[in-house]
Amino acid sequence: MFGIGPLELVVIAIVAVLVFGPDRLPEFARTAGRLLRQVRQMVNNAQNDLRAELGPEYADLELQDLNPKNFVRKHLLDPMEDEADKLVSEFKDTPPERLPAGQKPPYDPEAT
Repeated sequence: MFGIGPLELVVIAIVAVLVFGPDRLPEFARTAGRLLRQVRQMVNNAQNDLRAELGPEYADLELQDLNPKNFVRKHLLDPMEDEADKLVSEFKDTPPERLPAGQKPPYDPEAT
């Protein structure tokens, strides 16, 4: 959760009790919960409005797709991995060719 471990959560809780006091802490937690709920609702509404404005061909649009790194990975790298997987599966199915007994493998002196 946000890269925060259990120890960090305990430290944050202790600091919150010291800063806000045990009497005001429950009210602060309720206010923070309401704020988080409102932010999530605003994000969901913005996503729905964006999808509605772009039309039915973008109905499956995710905001993560707008991140340039995810865009490149999705549209450039994933198709390459699919093609590589196809090539690997083709070569896995064909057994390697065996040389006849006594024949030396091909050698290219310029390659070494």
